[in-house]
Amino acid sequence: MEQPRKRTKPGRAPAPAGRKSRPRQAEVARLAGVSQATVSLVLNARRDGKGATISEETRQRVLEAARSLGYVPDPAARRLAAARNNLLGVFSFTSAFPTDVQHSYYPFLVGVEQEAAARGYDLVLFTASSGGGPDALSRVRLADGCLFLGRHVPRAELKRLVADGFPVVHLGRREKLEGLAWVGADYVSASREVVAHLVELGHRRIVLVREDDDAPASTDRQQGFLDGLDGAGLAGGPESVLRCMDPVAEVTAERVRELVADGVTAFVAEETDTGAAWRALSGAVAEAGLSCPGDVSLALLGSPPPELAEGPAPTGFDVPRHELGAAAVRLLSAQVAGEEADEPLVACEFRAGLTAGPAPVPQP
Repeated sequence: MEQPRKRTKPGRAPAPAGRKSRPRQAEVARLAGVSQATVSLVLNARRDGKGATISEETRQRVLEAARSLGYVPDPAARRLAAARNNLLGVFSFTSAFPTDVQHSYYPFLVGVEQEAAARGYDLVLFTASSGGGPDALSRVRLADGCLFLGRHVPRAELKRLVADGFPVVHLGRREKLEGLAWVGADYVSASREVVAHLVELGHRRIVLVREDDDAPASTDRQQGFLDGLDGAGLAGGPESVLRCMDPVAEVTAERVRELVADGVTAFVAEETDTGAAWRALSGAVAEAGLSCPGDVSLALLGSPPPELAEGPAPTGFDVPRHELGAAAVRLLSAQVAGEEADEPLVACEFRAGLTAGPAPVPQP
């Protein structure tokens, strides 16, 4: 005998069997094979002509995905989405929001400010240093959308914002977090180009010094470094990369002398917020009594720390921070407007510098 169907509240599709949590827009987007911005446009039934044009085929695909998942819009989220006040948030995960013009984040912020002003937005600055910790992310909902900066972010809280359909863009992030939009520099190609330059100068044993974490920017730089070695037919095993928990303590003058005695003629350091890898490497080379670039060549995958910027310009590349900040605002404003947009990786500019020269001739 046919069992009676379980009654549901009016207007609510039954949730998939075994599911307890509310389906999210990100899940609808994944099932329909479209962006979350497209899902938001379709489910909010925008007809004001201000957003992107959605084809009927795409609209039906989104609606069918929503029905199959039992998706019901969160009334609170919809009220938030409807309240536009022309404010964009900027959230930094550094210990204090950078205001010093010498700080590496400053050019990012200049690009952000100029692009926001050109698009008619004001900025609201948030910082994790205010004492709220990860819970501080809830405050960003005061703005129409938020741009995040920093190497390490609280994944769970950021994922919750994305799942709720709140417009979010991370500047520089490559880690695959479902639905998270980001803009970044092409560190892989830039790092590969630096290695190719060293190879052209005759270097055959090159070592990368980096911090011991899995930040996407560090991973990209290492990939480009190893790709450059591989492209030149050079060995790129574990001995070619020094991952340091504390570069200042681990990259010593003694260790540099040992590596040079073993045939290493060039070192490459990654740029980070702390500048620890480059500071440790350049300091150890000087303490070891080695001349640069006479005895050993150095290169930096990025720009030098502010306190070392007045010395010889290191060979490496410059990160287009101003353009990255502007690109992030363009992408975020498109999300706020419910438009589909994509920002490609921004190319870095190679810097010949003064710290790399021909590989020294081996002594008989």
